[in-house]
Amino acid sequence: MNDKLLVETAVLAGEIMLISGAEIFRVEDTIYHILRKAGRDTAEAIVFSTGIFASLNDPSIEAITIARRVTGRATNLNRVYLVNDVSRKLCEDRMTVEEAYQTLKEIRHTLQYGKWLKYGGIVGIAVFFTLLLGGKGKECLAAALTGAVLSGAMGLSARFRLNDFCSNGICACLIAVTALAAGQWLLPGMKPDVVIIGAIMPLVPGVIFTTAIRDTLNGDYASGTARMMEAVVIALAVAAGVGAGMGLFQWLNGGFS
Repeated sequence: MNDKLLVETAVLAGEIMLISGAEIFRVEDTIYHILRKAGRDTAEAIVFSTGIFASLNDPSIEAITIARRVTGRATNLNRVYLVNDVSRKLCEDRMTVEEAYQTLKEIRHTLQYGKWLKYGGIVGIAVFFTLLLGGKGKECLAAALTGAVLSGAMGLSARFRLNDFCSNGICACLIAVTALAAGQWLLPGMKPDVVIIGAIMPLVPGVIFTTAIRDTLNGDYASGTARMMEAVVIALAVAAGVGAGMGLFQWLNGGFS
């Protein structure tokens, strides 16, 4: 067995899981089980929210250690499931190391849903949360418009590779401006506050916060704290963006009157 390729496979599996929002414990456990496949004396995996360290050692070989920096993060539970499936097949000898590595490379670039389907989902989230919050027909129409604007803003943010704070702040600002503008000129009488609350739901870091709690309960305090701070930063960006959007609209509206 190619030990170097095995370590690369283990680190790639961990990287995909970490980027996709898996808990630190799950990532370390997956890497460890893959490394133990080599049958060496020492197999260690240390994972942080921004990096992975994996090592394989034995008196009969030169130590193999790989460190991988992980920057991008997004929630994609489908990729976590696919990586877990590859790990099980590899550990049960239903897949070779070479096959596992190639499969993981494909999983890394797999898109479960197309771009337009994601945009449609964002619009749907905005509309149905608005309904859940008591919105009527006018509010739902405004939420659909606001969700469409949010979809475009998120797409442009990803294209220009803005950081999370700037991306969420700009998106939240556009949500507030669009909802208030719709209530002022397009759909008079609708409740813009309900539309704003419903439209910001795709930006709320609920999964990140839940993962942070699970990491903390599992004893990964550094990663739990880091993810907790990430959730707080995103929440602050959304709040600041909405506030800035409301202030901007009031300033523009006062200037036009």
